[in-house]
Amino acid sequence: MAFYLCFVPEGHPVTLRTLITVAGRRWPVEEDFQTGKDAFGLDHSQVRTYPALLRHLVLTMAALAVCAVTAARARTTSGSTMPLPISPNDVPPADPGLIALTVAEVKRLVNLLTHRWHDLEHHLRWHIWRRRHQARARWFHHRTRLNRRLNRRCVTART
Repeated sequence: MAFYLCFVPEGHPVTLRTLITVAGRRWPVEEDFQTGKDAFGLDHSQVRTYPALLRHLVLTMAALAVCAVTAARARTTSGSTMPLPISPNDVPPADPGLIALTVAEVKRLVNLLTHRWHDLEHHLRWHIWRRRHQARARWFHHRTRLNRRLNRRCVTART
């Protein structure tokens, strides 16, 4: 928050809500940078010349773009996400479905084509288990948030 507060123009009052909104909008950008660096090695170049640096950046960004487009297309075609809870007392469905494919998950699947430490079935079982586990965690996370909202409303109604 201090970073955002330091760069507020002089004479323009800013509220805490505005600062939190700005930080929240910046969060997806930071996650994208982290994905590019961690999963794709955007910052792992040890080059000495400018053309070599450009080659590395172009290839890395092309790989990231291919995985991002693949994840976006898979997200629009798969209807595998389960409905989120409406009330804190909802019971989770028996089959949680799968979360949408992420860029990092697409990269892991592409890596399976070239690197095999285990058989392909092992990796695909792990992939399905992980996405189902994340879908279940997402459902319970939303139910917990609904419960907190309900508790806050009860507390504010009493005061």
